[in-house]
Amino acid sequence: MKVTIDPDSGFCFGVNRAILTAESELDAGNEVYCLGEMVHNQVQMDKLKAKGLKVITHADLPDLKGKQVLIRAHGEPPQTFQLADKLGIKLIDATCPIVTKLQQRIYESAESKESNDIQIVIFGKPKHAEVEGLVGNAADKAIVIGIESDFEKIDFSKPVRLFSQTTMDAERYQLITEKIQLRMTETGNNDLVINKSVCRQVSGRAPALREFASRHEVVIFVSGKNSANGAYLFGVCKAINDKSYFISTIEDIDIQWFENKSSVGLTGATSTPGWQIDQVAEFIRSI
Repeated sequence: MKVTIDPDSGFCFGVNRAILTAESELDAGNEVYCLGEMVHNQVQMDKLKAKGLKVITHADLPDLKGKQVLIRAHGEPPQTFQLADKLGIKLIDATCPIVTKLQQRIYESAESKESNDIQIVIFGKPKHAEVEGLVGNAADKAIVIGIESDFEKIDFSKPVRLFSQTTMDAERYQLITEKIQLRMTETGNNDLVINKSVCRQVSGRAPALREFASRHEVVIFVSGKNSANGAYLFGVCKAINDKSYFISTIEDIDIQWFENKSSVGLTGATSTPGWQIDQVAEFIRSI
């Protein structure tokens, strides 16, 4: 049985950078607190916690004066940085550079003096850590939309500056964009600026995954159960190959999936470490 690992699987650049930053600090013997789960993958988080990483919430910050707190790849709103400075907390900013750039663009649009009626609209998941940071950079006045029914929050007669959470599906963003354009045209308003803010590494996964899933008899998708990116990308695989299976650990594997099969493809979410996918590959090859 041939087992092939998807060459595009594994951590995205931003997550990998944040984890390497945390590991470097921990390996040097430094105490590190992380504001929220660094990655939606329990296996990887357990590994980091074993090294000494402590996961905290915003409510814990007042008790951490003088400590080191790491900002994960998702980023944080300006208020977090201001509070840390006030409390004397040393921040290790591991925000993904792509997210940092997007935060700056949203801030500049929100602060623009060209019109007091500008609406910052963000296509993303409400309450997602990255979205919270983006909204904070719009002075908490951004409108977050995920589906068409959310359009009721938008005044289509006023200017719109449209952005997307970096990890959203590019195809869905394009569809949402077209529908917003149509609604604005119907009101006689063409003051719409569309920002291409979906991460290229993420946006290219879906087309590549369709091709990858079609080439294998069985597809094993490795991801944390609470990863939104994982749920979406697994759906992409399942739509092409109904012999696609979602697992979080080796214990989730059913060896009957591989009976009379000669080709297995292994892939995962942008929050799935490469070492975990390699581990699963070794296990399947040993069956």
